Amino acid sequence: MATLVLTAIGTAVGGPIGGSIGALVGQQIDGRIFGGGTRQGPRLREVTISTSSDGQPIARHFGRMRVPGSVIWSTDLIENRRKEKGRKGQPSTVTFSYTASFAVALSSTPIARLGRVWADGNLLRGSLGDLKAGGSLRIYCGHGDDQVDPLIAAAKNGQVPAFRDCAYVVFEDLELGDFGNRIPALSFEIFAEGGDDTVSLERLVPGAVPASTPVILAHARGFADEGGPLAASLAAIDQVIPLICTSGKGGPIIAPRTTPDGEIIALPAQLALRDNGQDEARHKQRSGVPTQEPAALRYYDEDRDYQPGVQRAIGTRRVGRELMVDLPATMNASGARQLANDSANRARWQHETVVWRTSEIDPRLSPGTIVRIPDAPGYWLLRTWEWHDRGIELELERLAPGLTTARISDPGEPLPPSDLVIPDTTLAAIEVPADGNTNPAASLIFAAVSAENNAWRGAALFAVQGTAMVDLGTSGSQRAIIGTLFEPLPPSRASLFEPEAKAVIDLVADDIAFTETNIDGLAAGANRLLVGSEVIQFARAVPMGNRRWELSGLLRGRGGTEHFAAQGHPAQTLAVLLDDSLVALDQELVPPLPTTRIAAIGRGDTETVLAPLANPGLSRRPPCPVHPRRRIDPDQTRHFSWTRRARGQWRWDNAVEVPLVEERELYQIGYGPTAAPYVTWTRSEPWLSLTQPEIANLRDTHGNADLWVMQVGTFDRSPAVLLASL
Repeated sequence: MATLVLTAIGTAVGGPIGGSIGALVGQQIDGRIFGGGTRQGPRLREVTISTSSDGQPIARHFGRMRVPGSVIWSTDLIENRRKEKGRKGQPSTVTFSYTASFAVALSSTPIARLGRVWADGNLLRGSLGDLKAGGSLRIYCGHGDDQVDPLIAAAKNGQVPAFRDCAYVVFEDLELGDFGNRIPALSFEIFAEGGDDTVSLERLVPGAVPASTPVILAHARGFADEGGPLAASLAAIDQVIPLICTSGKGGPIIAPRTTPDGEIIALPAQLALRDNGQDEARHKQRSGVPTQEPAALRYYDEDRDYQPGVQRAIGTRRVGRELMVDLPATMNASGARQLANDSANRARWQHETVVWRTSEIDPRLSPGTIVRIPDAPGYWLLRTWEWHDRGIELELERLAPGLTTARISDPGEPLPPSDLVIPDTTLAAIEVPADGNTNPAASLIFAAVSAENNAWRGAALFAVQGTAMVDLGTSGSQRAIIGTLFEPLPPSRASLFEPEAKAVIDLVADDIAFTETNIDGLAAGANRLLVGSEVIQFARAVPMGNRRWELSGLLRGRGGTEHFAAQGHPAQTLAVLLDDSLVALDQELVPPLPTTRIAAIGRGDTETVLAPLANPGLSRRPPCPVHPRRRIDPDQTRHFSWTRRARGQWRWDNAVEVPLVEERELYQIGYGPTAAPYVTWTRSEPWLSLTQPEIANLRDTHGNADLWVMQVGTFDRSPAVLLASL
């Protein structure tokens, strides 16, 4: 505010020069009122991405960290062209995909292992080491005996270094389709050598003489040294985690500033001298300028995938700008809260010092030692000493009393990307009854492809023809709803809606589901489920947990599959929901034969997945006739008749005759077993008459047997329907 006021006054009085002077004075006043800089320590960065810039330092990392890395080698994008033959009624298409190979430097210090890898914020490599995209990943931990990467060596004709003493990774032929056909923004979780959960200052400061107690950064599980003066990093650590740095015979000594567990040395009484003719104790206590109290600590939060987090210290908020300390260390929320509280508590006591003069000094004392002084409470830190002709002068700094209660803090609700292992592909090849909307001469053959979680990204499909595999294209990433019967499904006459009938299905995944409908939806063809060779429809679907669903309100034997409904189905029978997730297959490549098989190869499949064709010929098989009737004349002549149906005509509105889908109307009537009848008749009309002598001759010659009829279609015959038992 003072800046604005004095700038305006200065401009009005002295023009531009007066305005500049007023602005300078106003800034100084505002700085006094509102405080100075608000951030101390190396700046924390948001989760950054991989870059490639000349002269950019490769950071040193300790413990566990999330790092962006630097791209040190890359190929151009590699274009892959794929032509897919169009299915029936569709043109052929050409699809393009792109891959790239590149290397990323992670740390200038060795690492023990590589954890997760993020690409554009999503997981590219999971915690189990699985790569979510196509391609391969090689890891070089940064040891002196690392070999030259073969891909880089081949691309550079062998004129390439091994990048020893630098941890890096090499992606080979990484598929870029999920990243907009470009190299994605990458970040890596690394675990440095020397422990995943601790950071030792002896490793951070090479050449330092180890202290008697290992210097482990309290609560820190990782630390990043981005380069620059090492003193700046140590100063940032010291503000949050107090250090004692002294010079010894072998070099610098780093020790923790902690209260010793054993005896604390008490200083002797202060030396009394006669100065200027008076006898007085040369003891003085002085208060320096109070240190600004840190209000918050910024850090990398491990529980939030290493995103920067902030924890505030307890205490009353002061007027003006607050001091926030940045520490490029990985912690959890509770540890960061404890360090923030300790740092603020030390700042409240740090200004109190004492100069103590004594005639002798205990040999155990050295700068950094914690001592007690007579008749004074608390503990004091020995900062320096100085020899004088009349004694030894010690400079002591008051240590803050420890906080008794540890504070538990919440990092907030993390929203991590899903880390699901790419599952194996589940495959089924099915032929389904005609639906009346397709060419009657075409077979309706589909591939039902699914998996147990949504990390699955589809599979390549092939037709198995002897020892060869013919490309059928890809399945896409939409998963089909596939399951099996948990318990047997009893037989049904398939003539009426069965509101109490139930089917219990175990699905292949727990994140796919059935939906419910009503009678109108069933009439419109909703919720069609192929169970074995029978098509059923269901109205209600209730989840039972553990991937199990109870379907009720059933319509059985749909699409002319009453014959299979009458047989029932055992447990573990395949069940597939007939919806748009199914992949239509070309009958020229996948013929409707019992020997037909298809194959699928997905990203998570270690072996090729094979599936035989279920229900071969079902789509071109006419449904059996219905409504068998019998009339007996006075002379005992028996007239048998039936009603014809047609493929694809699932509904029969107002008893209107359905169209003839076959090339001609033809029936085969048989007496005896359907597989090997004793006598057969062929009719082009839906009736047959037998006189009493003809019936007697059949009985005398072949015995009592069943009389049945089949519709003869263009490609197959229907199941038989019983006309009578003679």
